[in-house]
Amino acid sequence: MNEIGRGAKVFDHAPVRGRFMPMHSPDDVLALMDSGAEGVVAVVRDAGATFLAPIYHELTAIICTSGTVRSHIGIVSREFQVPCVMGCTFTAAEPDPGGEVELDCSGAEAIVRG
Repeated sequence: MNEIGRGAKVFDHAPVRGRFMPMHSPDDVLALMDSGAEGVVAVVRDAGATFLAPIYHELTAIICTSGTVRSHIGIVSREFQVPCVMGCTFTAAEPDPGGEVELDCSGAEAIVRG
């Protein structure tokens, strides 16, 4: 896997892999509530997005393209111990939804590989 993005890690965590799933609205969360969110790396654009709350306990990881580690998503991901990168900048094309990605929060910055 090659590096496709990086940003601020919320806390130290070993690399995890899962399915890249952009989440745009509560409707996306509702769909995952029906099928299950296990193995999902949720991708959100708004650091204040609260609509992930019902599935936090099932998510493998979270990639957020805005905000800081003190943003709502950062705080909640730390409480749930869900690996999370904040302010992620993609340096390569984002994977297609459902494509496998890895989030590595074990170094100084979080690295997304795809």
